[in-house]
Amino acid sequence: MRKPDYTRRIAVTGLGVVSPIGNDVDTVWEGLTNGRSGLGRITHFDVTPYEHQVGGEVRDFDVTKYWNFKDARRTETTVHFAVASAKMAVADSGLEINDDNRYDIGVIYGSGGGGQGLFISNQAVWKTKGARLVSPFFIANGLVDASSGTIAIETGAKGHNFCPVSACSTGTTAIGEAAEAIRRGDCTAVIAGSAESPLLELVHIGFTNMRGLGAPLPDSPLETACRPFDKTRNGFILGEGGGALIIEDLELAKARGAKIYAEVVGYGSAADGFDMIAPASHGEGSTRAMKMALERRGVPADEIDMINPHGTATPVGDLAEAEAIWAAFGSHTPNILISATKSMTGHMMGAAGSFEGVATVLSLYHQIVPGTLNYREPDPECNVNVVTETIERPLRYALSNNIGLGGHNAAVIFKRYTGD
Repeated sequence: MRKPDYTRRIAVTGLGVVSPIGNDVDTVWEGLTNGRSGLGRITHFDVTPYEHQVGGEVRDFDVTKYWNFKDARRTETTVHFAVASAKMAVADSGLEINDDNRYDIGVIYGSGGGGQGLFISNQAVWKTKGARLVSPFFIANGLVDASSGTIAIETGAKGHNFCPVSACSTGTTAIGEAAEAIRRGDCTAVIAGSAESPLLELVHIGFTNMRGLGAPLPDSPLETACRPFDKTRNGFILGEGGGALIIEDLELAKARGAKIYAEVVGYGSAADGFDMIAPASHGEGSTRAMKMALERRGVPADEIDMINPHGTATPVGDLAEAEAIWAAFGSHTPNILISATKSMTGHMMGAAGSFEGVATVLSLYHQIVPGTLNYREPDPECNVNVVTETIERPLRYALSNNIGLGGHNAAVIFKRYTGD
């Protein structure tokens, strides 16, 4: 354990992702920049009885590429996505975890709901086949922290281990807390991220009854169902997947010759303290999180070039976030490029922040802003600069923002790494 040093610079040195638009970083980046939608008719269960039938499903994913079948079959897809994304990120970073450093490498990897599918399926077994056939593994593997624990087991990282759970802001929280853990001296590198597998029939029913899910406009393709900040938006689309980032002490990363995608320079977290579903008035909790992220490292508000917003396409949520952005950035707001990637993936719930963190880092690294799909009719009340076509732009600072059920808000700021 090292002494705290809050002047430490923090790097992103590895990325891994599983998502509706691809199961590796290169495929995802190609999908984001080419505007490829991952939305379609849900196949995980029979949606015929339901009004809402669109989801963002992970396709052609084989967990045995990353994990042996015997262990993987005891758990469910949230942990599968977590292990795969984490191992991809470690490999991408070139970070060798061994006896010399394993106690200095942490895991901060979360989920909003964890292994809900295991609890649902084992209850069904109990009711139909009896108690003796209930799996002895389902409780341990169904806990929300199963992902962070399993990643440590699979990678050998034995440092600080933490599972953040803050609903839809979980992934952003994981990235920010990873940077703070390194500055505190808890570890030198962290496998940070989140995963979620919410495309379950019971979850779908719950969100339907909550009146949160969206749908395509009449006579429109299924891919148009998610329309962030558009005047016709009518709800979010459930998605699934996982994302991981290797967060590392910059000086140590440079010393080992690591590829550096970006720096983590700001993190803020704030609670609405208002309602379990509705955002606080004018998105004031989100405003405070973004301002905290700016102030923590002294980033001027007028130097933020791009935001990957929460942008779920709910009527109330998008308006509150737009108001929060205006409150945080004032007259600079029209200059900020808004790239709402949920338009392609749907809302990956607890995995959203880590996926969008990966996307934001890639934008800085490549100096490219992916366009937002399905933005056709601007909403004058959501007066933000939504990018509709992928563009090349000089980017120095970019912010990833997320808002979760229960009033959880988190924002993280990344800076382009130029070697200075």
